[in-house]
Amino acid sequence: MNETIEYLRATWSKFAPDEPFRYSFVEENWNELYQIEENFGKLINRFTFLAIITASLGLLGLTLVLTQNRLKEISIRKVMGASIQRILFTLYKDVLKWVTLAAVFALPFACCAMNIWLQHFAYRINVTVWPFVLAGLTALIIALLTVSWQTLRVATVNPVDTIRYE
Repeated sequence: MNETIEYLRATWSKFAPDEPFRYSFVEENWNELYQIEENFGKLINRFTFLAIITASLGLLGLTLVLTQNRLKEISIRKVMGASIQRILFTLYKDVLKWVTLAAVFALPFACCAMNIWLQHFAYRINVTVWPFVLAGLTALIIALLTVSWQTLRVATVNPVDTIRYE
């Protein structure tokens, strides 16, 4: 490799002595082109993780407030014979509705953003809907896991303790 570069440098100085000899490898050029994309991907991953944590904390706070407001209703349902599964479904229904609605609205925007971003590449792939469906399902699972602890705690509380002072 070094001998070849020296040979090219000597040949270059014969034909263009006033111009400096500059060379680079194709792999280095490709790495420089995609370094920006790699840095952008790392940045997006970090902000995505931060957004998931923030959204989960917000969802947990919302669940705490909603379950506290519906504590007497849940206790009355338990006294009337509702099962824990039915109570959990009642509490999950609101969360599932909002997460599903958010996923349905986000899907077209994410698809368009991916297509616009991929247009800048020489070689590109066709964007299918499956990664977005998987992202929506992941969001549902994260939301359910975030909400599960509080809803299970409220669904298993003794109704006598809640309704005692009414």
